[in-house]
Amino acid sequence: MRIDKFLKVSRIIKRRSVAKEIADKGRIFINGRAAKSSTEVKPNDEVVIKFGNKTLTILVKELLDTTKKDDAERMYEITSEDYERDFRNE
Repeated sequence: MRIDKFLKVSRIIKRRSVAKEIADKGRIFINGRAAKSSTEVKPNDEVVIKFGNKTLTILVKELLDTTKKDDAERMYEITSEDYERDFRNE
């Protein structure tokens, strides 16, 4: 499954077009390698997503073509969620 579709179906990112844009800007990594929106993802892959000051690391558990809201969380496991602090305002 393409990474942009996975992020939308799993509800990590709400719109596939936004997932595509983030991937094409080099802010998504799969198993340590930069990913384009068309990069394939499979179970047991580690995905790192950089959102502004937040870095989310997930482990892909399952691939589903469509999901209900409750089933979306079965698709991945969050392994870390890091925030960069802005020291300019302190």
